[in-house]
Amino acid sequence: MKDYKHIITIEPGKRGGKPCIRGMRITVSDILGWLAAGMSVEEILKDFNELTREDIYAALSYAADRENRIYQAVV
Repeated sequence: MKDYKHIITIEPGKRGGKPCIRGMRITVSDILGWLAAGMSVEEILKDFNELTREDIYAALSYAADRENRIYQAVV
């Protein structure tokens, strides 16, 4: 999923300006942390019923793009 801009939101007063999912208080970092801890997409969706599969893939796409931007800035 490349077009995550309608899902990932950044608001200065919410979660310290971290990228969030659709204006909720769930951050991209939260989702990455859950996946890194071993949770499956299905487990995340079950535990956080306000999230969609598209939200999770948007978080992954955002993180991948951010990683690429950082790499390009350093190289």
